[in-house]
Amino acid sequence: MKVLVVSDSHGDREILVELIERYKDKVDQLFHCGDSELEATDPVWESMLTVRGNMDFDDEFAMTQTMEVQNQRIFMAHGHRLDVNYTMQELVFAAKEEHANYALFGHTHQAGAEQINNIVVLNPGSISEPRGSYPFPTYAIIENDDSQINVTYYNRAHEAIEQLSRHFSRL
Repeated sequence: MKVLVVSDSHGDREILVELIERYKDKVDQLFHCGDSELEATDPVWESMLTVRGNMDFDDEFAMTQTMEVQNQRIFMAHGHRLDVNYTMQELVFAAKEEHANYALFGHTHQAGAEQINNIVVLNPGSISEPRGSYPFPTYAIIENDDSQINVTYYNRAHEAIEQLSRHFSRL
């Protein structure tokens, strides 16, 4: 499985189009974790699965999405209704209810990945307005095989950011 995860683009439609054009034939799925500030009818959503963030005001967006990609269940929420500024507990619980292997979220604008209770919890950071200890726009690509899960973060120039990369064993 290979998927791209982006979040918090805040009206920057051009970067989403660029990511779609660059990766549409190289990944199994593209995910946007909310706060695009685009309409639900925007053509970018034909190529990218998204959820509603706190800055998305179109009621057509779902609050959460769960999708299976190559036998891996992926749960996605923006995170603002799951208290992600303070804890991952509600996010992990929601992902477990969906029998997910991955929990993708945005909202905090801070890139990070960890494994909690056998669920890879990942925030791709913000592609437009980053915060935290790595103050550059980022997106992430998750790749897995039978034994390992690799998370690689990239900047807007599509260069890998090695210090943010994470590797997890598949349990």
